Amino acid sequence: MQTTLKAPVTFEGHGLHSGRPARVTVRPAVAEHGIWFKRVDVMVGDNLIPALWDAAERTPLCTRIVNAAGVSVSTIEHLMAALAGTGIHNAMIEIDGPEVPILDGSAAPFVKTFLARGLRTLNAPVRAIEVLKPVMVETGAGWAMLEPGRLPSMAFSIDFEDAAIGTQSKRITLANGSFVRELCDSRTFCRQRDVEAMQAQGLALGGTYENAVVVDGDKVLSPGGLRHADEAVRHKMLDALGDLALAGAPILGHYTGVRAGHSMTNLLLEALFTTEGAFRMVVCDSLTRAELPGAGVVLDEVPAVA
Repeated sequence: MQTTLKAPVTFEGHGLHSGRPARVTVRPAVAEHGIWFKRVDVMVGDNLIPALWDAAERTPLCTRIVNAAGVSVSTIEHLMAALAGTGIHNAMIEIDGPEVPILDGSAAPFVKTFLARGLRTLNAPVRAIEVLKPVMVETGAGWAMLEPGRLPSMAFSIDFEDAAIGTQSKRITLANGSFVRELCDSRTFCRQRDVEAMQAQGLALGGTYENAVVVDGDKVLSPGGLRHADEAVRHKMLDALGDLALAGAPILGHYTGVRAGHSMTNLLLEALFTTEGAFRMVVCDSLTRAELPGAGVVLDEVPAVA
């Protein structure tokens, strides 16, 4: 059945790109509500933004959603991944500014807090998006694809010239809490030489060595090094799950990303929903529900770094 949180939870920190203080409260919501953001600092006009693919602007470094009034929230991908990965289907997310706090650069703080607060089951069935035929998008050196598959699963490949990242690939079935155990603690990453360029453009103003993995050639500059040898590709998978959550329902199918990013995953969702016969909505039976991300996850499964 659909779920929501048992009670509100609040997170405070700074935006990765804006550097501004940010406070987010995730509140329970009724069945069929879905995920919405509410800009509580916007006092006049429409301050509600749906967490859906067709509300997303295609930006390269984060995921931003915007409503018809131009009110936006950015860097939502880690929070969305945490909601999807813990199986939370309904929530009202109140935020006092334009960017979700980056916290430690991963989804683990969100995940740990959600599971500690607990989930409440609602009186409505979970519906999922079943992929019926392959859809693919390609831009530049990367591509992304959704294919039919009984379980939600993902494969991702990246390659960077910096030896600290290099070439990495990983494949995972997103059932039985694998997101929580294997992906949620992997942090956003960047190259040292890109930091100054981003900051000159007014981006990454809240970035630190503590909330991002910064690499320079074969060196990892962030204290403590990597949480996983392949932390970079794991984080790209975390981002992809958060971006796929903008479909509005779990996806039954296999996602492949090769050097893909936020914009490409959004293009892929557009292709899925605009290609005739590419998907259908299904009511999940008990077997399917047990294999969705978040099913059966317990707090003890969250990595110790959270």
